[in-house]
Amino acid sequence: MSQLDPLPSDLPFRIISKTIGRGAYASIKKAIPPHDTTPIFAVKFIHKAYAVKHGRISAKQIAMEVSLHSHIGQHPNIIEWFATGEDAIWKWIAMEYAEGGDLFDKIEADVGVSEDIAHFYFTQLISGVSYMHSKGVGHRDIKPENILLSDSGNLKIADFGLATLFEYQGQTKLSTTMCGSPPYIAPEVISCSKSTQSRHAPKGSGYAANLCDIWSCGVVLFVLLVGNTPWDEPTAQSWEFEEYLGKKGRSTDDLWQKLPSSVLSLLRGMMNVDPRKRFSFNHIKQHPWYTRRNPLLTADGKMTDPLSLATQMLEGLRIDFSQQPTSSQRVQRGSDAMDLDDDHTTRFSFTQPETPINDVMFDWERPPRVNATTAFSASQPTRTSDGGICTMTNGSAGHPFESLADEPSMSQFTPAPSVPLSLTQHARRFRDIVPNYSLTRFFSHLSSPLLLQMLSDALHQLNVPIPPVSQIQGREHAGWIKVKTLDGRQCSMNGDIVIDTYIAGEAELLEVRFVKVKGDPLEWRRFFKNVVVLCKDGVYVPSA
Repeated sequence: MSQLDPLPSDLPFRIISKTIGRGAYASIKKAIPPHDTTPIFAVKFIHKAYAVKHGRISAKQIAMEVSLHSHIGQHPNIIEWFATGEDAIWKWIAMEYAEGGDLFDKIEADVGVSEDIAHFYFTQLISGVSYMHSKGVGHRDIKPENILLSDSGNLKIADFGLATLFEYQGQTKLSTTMCGSPPYIAPEVISCSKSTQSRHAPKGSGYAANLCDIWSCGVVLFVLLVGNTPWDEPTAQSWEFEEYLGKKGRSTDDLWQKLPSSVLSLLRGMMNVDPRKRFSFNHIKQHPWYTRRNPLLTADGKMTDPLSLATQMLEGLRIDFSQQPTSSQRVQRGSDAMDLDDDHTTRFSFTQPETPINDVMFDWERPPRVNATTAFSASQPTRTSDGGICTMTNGSAGHPFESLADEPSMSQFTPAPSVPLSLTQHARRFRDIVPNYSLTRFFSHLSSPLLLQMLSDALHQLNVPIPPVSQIQGREHAGWIKVKTLDGRQCSMNGDIVIDTYIAGEAELLEVRFVKVKGDPLEWRRFFKNVVVLCKDGVYVPSA
């Protein structure tokens, strides 16, 4: 694809942002009506030729996305569909803008959320997916990347690019297309894919898309509760999955031990390896854990107290500087960490190509800057001999960085997780406490060269390839590091680490933002934590 393919010129709306989201063959931007400033909605632009050539997707599947999304986009937990249009090159879909961002960006890796919060979001997920299924539509790609939040903190299911109609006029059909992300995919999808892709194996009969969605919802619930997936993929390549199979769902793995005992039978039912015995929505909705009393939930599935929920979520995010960096999954039992499996062909291919649509075409919108509009003292911070800025005590009268005490992302660095009173006192809605931008950011008192060297060393320790420090200093920014790597579950992950100067009066800090472009938001959160722990000497933490 080249820059000779501009976006359509006769759009019935005005684009008001750079790229806010991007897939393998699509870009998402914000837009408003032609003669008004509200509402703000999202528009997904699909480059049709690029999608067919590189996206392993047919023109029919692109048309199917539009058709199915418009068919089901009328539920409070599903991103609403508004309109569609196309020219010779592009197809666009206008839809509701999920202003709250990724749900899983607000969940601590390796920790998860409280049982009440997990239960609240799980009931909303089930509500949305069961409605979809009642219309005969299977999503086939339920994973954290496709679970967003409204500005009021309610769950929204997104991205129907792999959806299918599994039931029409009483007739059901099986799918044979390989769909989904390895940790969230149902095992029969892989079995079917292997049998249909091999010349010698008998052709698989296919899989039921709706039953695969239920499996994926079970994995999402697991991740909500413990902050990690149960396995890399549901195949013999994963010892965690092999043990789950061997023990008939009664795994002795540490992650399963963290789960509340009351939820285990629900998870085993949803993640039954035999699709014929897997729980239906009726089973799920009658399970004691699903029907449990939840102070965060009204009888009709609404949020009782958005401010309390937001406060609990923000308090749950914590960077522990005493911890060593963690990987998503542990090394296989009895093997050496360096003893990698030679037969990489046993891993199944990903649904989407590894190289998203090019960067030049889509200029990534930077997340909002922190506002330093408070009146600051003009006193200069004390500079060290190496050009860095000394760590300063926050909260003192007239301190240049006192406004950072109210910055939501700063609470994750305090020794005891707490939400600033200033946030809760003035909050009127969910997003006043949990912001719509990503919380994967920190501030540093170091000089730009020192910080870039520290980040470079940390990424090197984590085996993330980056250019030399001299090449990651920019004119527009203090630094910009492109990250392209595999996460702990061997899934593709890429994004940017953007460094800007944050000025308060005559004092300054560096603001470091981790912007995910592609990948699991929880894995991106884990990556951010690992880098921050390795850079702990350069992180500015306000004093209590």
